[in-house]
Amino acid sequence: MDTIAHPPETVEGWYALHQIYRVDRATLREWIGDALPELQRSAATALAELASPAAGWSAVVPLIGSGADVMFVHFRETLDELGEAQRRLASEPLFEHLDVVYSFLSVTEAGLYHLTAELAKQAEDRGGTVGDAEYIVALAERSRAEREGAHVRRRIYPPLPRDMPYVCFYPMSKRRQPGQNWYALSLDERSRLMQTHGVTGRRYAGRVQQVVTGAIGFDAWEWGVTLFAKDPLDFKRLVTDMRFDEVSAKYAEFGDFYVGRVSEPGAWVDSLSPT
Repeated sequence: MDTIAHPPETVEGWYALHQIYRVDRATLREWIGDALPELQRSAATALAELASPAAGWSAVVPLIGSGADVMFVHFRETLDELGEAQRRLASEPLFEHLDVVYSFLSVTEAGLYHLTAELAKQAEDRGGTVGDAEYIVALAERSRAEREGAHVRRRIYPPLPRDMPYVCFYPMSKRRQPGQNWYALSLDERSRLMQTHGVTGRRYAGRVQQVVTGAIGFDAWEWGVTLFAKDPLDFKRLVTDMRFDEVSAKYAEFGDFYVGRVSEPGAWVDSLSPT
């Protein structure tokens, strides 16, 4: 009998945009004199205003050890508000001297693997099916309760941690190749694997804050992972530990990693002055 692979229920929160740029310092040097300071003041004002919207936040992350120079991270309540933040930066004259290296559009997500597997089993036991009327009612009630819980709310409406200035971002997907097809596994098996994966992550509580964003339908990669830490070595430790979990060892593909430290907008803009 073929395995029936049901998708897990998810709850979503803020939309997210990661923008990664390389600074064209050659053209900036041409603005030495009266013009560059005005460009810098205007850009600093825009970034400061974007940092504290009514819901969400933006952060400036100068990058270290990358072919790019800076990453801007934006979280907003709606996709349209995210678009407004993107256009605001694009309209700044300073950004004519920045080249886009990469951008990633997604939405904060909590996957309810265990809950969905439990409800699927209940439907089977009563002779029903996943997606029937009773299943839908139970799923709506349980998902609503999960959304209101403090743990899930922190995942879908993540604060910018002030005491964890180091940032690591990378995109990832699950494999879909013969013998290693995540999407062909049963819901019970995926739930088991994700529970084990979560146990590894919880060992870093208080040291690393993780924000997972879903990008299926928004990007070629399926998820984005943004990590915040006090000690950047914890990025290496956490990612190494997680890669030994079965879910990553067998089914995960990773994109490029971008690492840096959160900066005040004005301080980053001032650093662009040619010397």
